[in-house]
Amino acid sequence: QDELHRPAFPYKSKFKFDGCPNGCVASIARSDMSFIGTWKDNIRIDQEAVQAYIGGEIAPNAGAHSGKDWGKFDIDKEVINLCPTNCMWMEDGKLMIDDKECTRCMHCINTMPRALKPGVETGCSILFGAKAPILDGAQMSVLTIPFMECEAPYDNIKEIVEKIWDWWPEEGKNRERLGELIQRQGLAKLLRSWKFRPCRRW
Repeated sequence: QDELHRPAFPYKSKFKFDGCPNGCVASIARSDMSFIGTWKDNIRIDQEAVQAYIGGEIAPNAGAHSGKDWGKFDIDKEVINLCPTNCMWMEDGKLMIDDKECTRCMHCINTMPRALKPGVETGCSILFGAKAPILDGAQMSVLTIPFMECEAPYDNIKEIVEKIWDWWPEEGKNRERLGELIQRQGLAKLLRSWKFRPCRRW
């Protein structure tokens, strides 16, 4: 009971959960541990619906901008050219996506939700270290685990949380958030404490 309500942590610890990479909860900016829903296979494409968007039969952005006449929908201008990694193109009248280059920005899916859907192999990305204090010192979390399957009873997620809760109270100073500890000691040290081999760029 005491450990549950008054854990021996250096400071507060927050979890936040986003259902998809749109990040409406803004967990990436506001919590020590952020869990963001994602997928690891290919974006599902309905080519007939793509043509319906191009032909003006379906309103883009699920009709969110239909209060004003913005002109005819231009898939090049409104979707393909806005892809941050240029991983989309039209080929013989079909929309093509190089999924290996996709960063899950969600712009194409948001613009054409009836034509594009996330993949079926779903899970979550786990990020550590954000905080958003009122005065100063805000920082974003860092992507640490790009993909992890999320199936009940979520033992793999609990194992990660327990490893964090073992390392942070042991190494953290008084009133030091998880992100500040990672900033002070480096992400590689956190990964070594898990027996993970860090990437060379760290």
